[in-house]
Amino acid sequence: MKILQKVVVKQVLTEKSKLELSEKLNEKKLQLQKEHEQLRFERKKLESTTSYPSPAARIYEKEMKQRLEKIKNIDFQIQQLHMLPLGSELKEKEVQAMVDVNVGDNWVDLDKTIIIKEGKVIEIR
Repeated sequence: MKILQKVVVKQVLTEKSKLELSEKLNEKKLQLQKEHEQLRFERKKLESTTSYPSPAARIYEKEMKQRLEKIKNIDFQIQQLHMLPLGSELKEKEVQAMVDVNVGDNWVDLDKTIIIKEGKVIEIR
C-alpha cells in the first residue's frame, strides 16, 4: 500500500547558508517596518480627517502591533542564528512523499528526513 507522508527537510548550517538566512530575515524585517510605517501614516491621516476616535483607528493599531510582534520575533531569530554553530541542522520545511507500507513494516522506520547542504541533498535518513 502506498501512503502520503510528511518528510522533514533540514538544512545544514554553513557560512554561506547562515549569511543567506540572515539576509532573508533582514529583508522580512525591513518589509514589516515599511508596513508598520505605512499603517502609522494611514492612521494619522485618518485621525486628522475625523474628530472622534473611529473603529478604523483601532484596526490600524491592531495591525501595527502585529507588525511589531513579528519584528520582535525576527530579531530573536536573527539573534539565535548568530549563536548557532556551523554544522547545525535547521528545519527548513516539510514536503509530502509517497511511501510504500507493507504488513510487518516498522512504523517508526517510515519516518524520513532529508538533509541538504547548500542546496544539495547529502543524506536521507
